[in-house]
Amino acid sequence: MQENTTVARPYAQAVFETASEENKLTEWSEMLGLLETVVTDAQMKAVLGNPKMDAAALSDFILGVCGEALSETGNNLVKVLADAGRLTIIPEINKLYEQLRAEAEGVIEISVTSAYELAPEQQATISELMAKRLGRKIEISNDVDDSLIGGVVIRAGDTVIDASIRGRLKALAMQMTN
Repeated sequence: MQENTTVARPYAQAVFETASEENKLTEWSEMLGLLETVVTDAQMKAVLGNPKMDAAALSDFILGVCGEALSETGNNLVKVLADAGRLTIIPEINKLYEQLRAEAEGVIEISVTSAYELAPEQQATISELMAKRLGRKIEISNDVDDSLIGGVVIRAGDTVIDASIRGRLKALAMQMTN
């Protein structure tokens, strides 16, 4: 997976720069999302793995599936990736592009894992506190993990805040063994 990220990074950067120049960040998100859906489809994976399909046939096939949903520049991206034999890294390109877009727009996605589903007011409070702490707009996603017993674990980029009961019990156990 690390290799895919390394290979995808220059493509994602080029797409982001193009989208910025065209002032079409949202449109490119939609195009890349569509392309990711297409290339990750089980039947499409079989087509992409077919050694009898050359680059031109693959790009024509994908462009046919996407129809009018891709711009001329989006069509060119498909052709370049097909020529390079890199259509399968579109999901990684999409992921990296979305990270670049979020950074440019001053948005950070945080993941909140809690023992129970958070109420909208709780999500709003966490979002507000994290926005103040990080100085950015927050997009929040909530996952439930009942093994936390109570509390939350918040992940924002490389930052992890473990305010769960499970985390506190582990810390207490570590202190008692030292």
